[in-house]
Amino acid sequence: METTDLPKSSWMNEELDMLESACQRFYQEDCAPHYERWEEQGSFDRDAWVKAGETGLLGAEVPEEYGGPGGSFAHDAVITYQATRMGIDGFGAPLHNAIVIPYILQYGSEDQKKQWLPKLISAEYISAIAMTEPAAGSDLQGVRTTARKDGNHYVINGQKTFITNGQLANFIIVVAKTDPKAGAKGTSLFVVETDDVDGFRRGRNLDKIGLKSNDTSELFFDDVRVPASALIGPEEGEGFIQLMEQLPQERLLIALQAMGRIERALAETVAYVKERSAFGKKVIEFQNTQFELAEIKTEATVAKVFVDHCVARHLAGELDAATASMAKYWLTDLQCNLIDRCLQLHGGYGYMNEYPIARMYRDARVERIYGGTNEIMKLLIARSL
Repeated sequence: METTDLPKSSWMNEELDMLESACQRFYQEDCAPHYERWEEQGSFDRDAWVKAGETGLLGAEVPEEYGGPGGSFAHDAVITYQATRMGIDGFGAPLHNAIVIPYILQYGSEDQKKQWLPKLISAEYISAIAMTEPAAGSDLQGVRTTARKDGNHYVINGQKTFITNGQLANFIIVVAKTDPKAGAKGTSLFVVETDDVDGFRRGRNLDKIGLKSNDTSELFFDDVRVPASALIGPEEGEGFIQLMEQLPQERLLIALQAMGRIERALAETVAYVKERSAFGKKVIEFQNTQFELAEIKTEATVAKVFVDHCVARHLAGELDAATASMAKYWLTDLQCNLIDRCLQLHGGYGYMNEYPIARMYRDARVERIYGGTNEIMKLLIARSL
């Protein structure tokens, strides 16, 4: 890949440099040769997840006492960033690592951690989080899925949609109402181990514009009985608070994905215009190309500095929800703009699926929607004024 010379992240160190190299090898050797097939089949192979676990790319933040390496969000940031930078956009591990596992780490009981975390690290469990419903997207208070207490069990009923890792996941955190009349305070989180329950069904693998290799599904819960120990947290009604506490990290994660893709788009475009000729000279020699790429690199540099600032603040425990929302909305808006301009510099070839920029153009678009729409991000930022 053509070098972009974007600023090196201030929070990187020698250990993270080694992890970066391991990620690049895994994505290049174990993913890239199969990626087109995974795009066609609509999901990664489970074997790729197992290999990621063996390579140390799952559960990086899990402490050693539960079988993990005892890393920090910095480790997950590297794993996530390198995935999109290397063009392995559809891998669901960033969600597994930095969105699902933290709910168990932060709110799970000791027994839950010992039971679940080793299986999440090895990919015996592939995870998902089921928030979105047909009638409830960014408005999590509108969730209709219910979990009714029945003796020492809960009975879950409801429907979820747009669930990342939905076809492969066998460990699903489900957002449900334990008290439908209590609004946000009636929301709880439950773990459903799908291999061990009746009444759980997967719908179709949804046909998306982009991120084809990332399985995204409808899920159905029809009188699914889970033990009372499947509740995350010591008591009912804490789900909404748990979600609000974890969503800033999810939004920073999306910003990192966008930044990795921006760096790749710039590198691919610089390489292309240096090779392609028009009117008797290389496309890079036209002043319009030079000015456009100068602007793109400047904006990419500003974005990288901002994302690194947010990661550093998060590692210090200082990243607030408003700033995380700024990172999510601004980076995902920016990447769509920059990728569009990079595609234009490819000319007609940019519209051909065989060129990486075409897939980036498709894959990037959803990031302005998931994790809370960018319009919702602006509302959250406005509340901090």
